[in-house]
Amino acid sequence: MGGEVKKDVSLTDQTEKLERAGAHYTGPQYNIGIITLANKTPSKVLGIGEAATDILRTTLKQAGLEPIMLTSDELQQHDKMIELQQSGIVKTGKKNAAEGMDSIDFRVSGAITSYSELAEGSNMLLTSTKTQVARVGVDYALVDISSGKTLVAKSGLGEYRKKTRKVLGLGDSSSADTSLREGALRDAMNKAVESMILELSNRPFQTHILLVDGDTVIFKAGTRSKLDSGTRLAVYRPGKELIDPETGRSLGQRESKVGEIKLSSHQNANVSEGSIVNGSGLKAGDILKVVQ
Repeated sequence: MGGEVKKDVSLTDQTEKLERAGAHYTGPQYNIGIITLANKTPSKVLGIGEAATDILRTTLKQAGLEPIMLTSDELQQHDKMIELQQSGIVKTGKKNAAEGMDSIDFRVSGAITSYSELAEGSNMLLTSTKTQVARVGVDYALVDISSGKTLVAKSGLGEYRKKTRKVLGLGDSSSADTSLREGALRDAMNKAVESMILELSNRPFQTHILLVDGDTVIFKAGTRSKLDSGTRLAVYRPGKELIDPETGRSLGQRESKVGEIKLSSHQNANVSEGSIVNGSGLKAGDILKVVQ
């Protein structure tokens, strides 16, 4: 007879919760820029920031979003350019930095703030059991990269348990178990991504035109948007930038309605086709919003 290792599970059924949240996500396939999570654990646990980032990237992909890795240097350069343009030192020209980095809709940053492992045990007449518990603390934020507005900013905790049973002194002899750390990190990252999905799902559906060919409009949506055939979308064109006179920072752009289209069909999971109902001069980059 030997030891028995039971199936590893998190305490919160978080994977199932994340799958349900992803199944109900109704937004476009946003591109999410990820910055490697900082390692702020008191003992500087080796490689924990990189491990958490890898899990975060995989989890975002599984949830239906598109993760793109960013370096801290790229973010610093982008933020500096926004600051210089808004101060007037650098002219905007053809590209306004506040409109966002190419292909990036939102960015995620954060830090692993704590990590611990402990063992809980109990002894009976013929058997003894030991439960290993790993806990990880994480801070994270989801930022709209075009406006700099923070949409989600939270602290969370991931937890993972693994039980071992020994019979008459035979069974598992404990040693370092890397699955404990991975399990706790996965639980924490699943919770983080679930909160991001809920926030993005609550945002009014908005996308943009990719191509205009005669009366046909190709735009970013697709079957994952869950928009029905015949749905009408108003077309808006970004206009003059709105600057807060107190802070000098951009609050977005004034939008003017230039037309309306009707969804005809979905070409694939991410792209749809529609026809122009009214308006003229529609072009790539124009914003689309569902008509309520």
